[in-house]
Amino acid sequence: MAPVGSSVGFDMARIQGKSHGAALVAVLAAIVTIIAGGSALAASKTLEAVRARGALVCGVNEGLPGFSYVDDRGAWSGFDVDFCRAVAAAIFGDPNKVRLVPLSADARFQALADGKIDLLSRNSTWTMGRETEFKLAFVGVSYFDGQGFMVPGALRAHSALELDGATVCAQSGTTTIDNVADFFAANHMALLTVATSSTDDSIKKYEFGQCTALTSDLSQLYALRLRLAKPRDHVILADVISKEPLGPVVKQSDEQWVEIVRWVLFAMLNAEELGVGQRTLAQALRSQKPEVMRLVGTSGNFGEQIGLSNAWAANVVRSVGNYGEVFERNLGARTPLAIPRGLNQLWDEGGIQYAPPIR
Repeated sequence: MAPVGSSVGFDMARIQGKSHGAALVAVLAAIVTIIAGGSALAASKTLEAVRARGALVCGVNEGLPGFSYVDDRGAWSGFDVDFCRAVAAAIFGDPNKVRLVPLSADARFQALADGKIDLLSRNSTWTMGRETEFKLAFVGVSYFDGQGFMVPGALRAHSALELDGATVCAQSGTTTIDNVADFFAANHMALLTVATSSTDDSIKKYEFGQCTALTSDLSQLYALRLRLAKPRDHVILADVISKEPLGPVVKQSDEQWVEIVRWVLFAMLNAEELGVGQRTLAQALRSQKPEVMRLVGTSGNFGEQIGLSNAWAANVVRSVGNYGEVFERNLGARTPLAIPRGLNQLWDEGGIQYAPPIR
């Protein structure tokens, strides 16, 4: 393959002597050669840096049970933490080759833009402004969420429309403040917003009565309620006032890295749909079903096409499980959060989670 900028030997005399169709084919072939040569040189700088370092640097929430939480022994767990480990498993075959960096809402996108982390997996809402302002790329939606409200049960409120004149705590550096302002304005209700600096600050101000209600993504409200002295004394209202598609984020400038992180997410979703999980992986590796074979790498070279081994997806499933296993382990009915799958159920099970096929 010719490198970018090199001559590919256009012989115009020979081309002019051919028919119009043959000449066109010759020119197109030359262009393809140039493009292919350029693509061969365009290896992912992020992937190279991660491999040279021997670990993925992944930004996560400072502390949100179910999503990103560190216990007294320093052990991290959570839905977003498991995605960091899934990407590490795809690259190294080892989910432990990851360094987790806790980031505040205000600092998270700048840290990624500045190259301080390789990947952000931190309950972040996909918006146009965030991609364009920071030159970032959301690779997909790992969790479909929506903004809601938590109030004391003693308030006896059944709907957010009953919160006219309320003082509402909302975290700065998030879409939450704008959403709640829009909701109250659209419904001609008075609002006093108390901006908080972190989830710790939010729950502290709410618990000490500095605000009537706490607003955030519903998933976060489920997690924060567990931190209250008497969780059962507080109600999460049914109203959902926004779309909050949460997902992993990387820099736009590295297309191969975007593909790697995106397809790790898609592989986890496809694995659940195909019934490939930690307990069934050995069986899947012997499967003769074409779609299963492509997923686990016994057919095709899809891993090599994005700079990984062909066992990349099998390593993800072996290490952390498929999407459903990660959800249930961290957020599902048997956890303290007990969050229903809802929209995050697979498309063929009544939800809207859907991944393009590996083929």
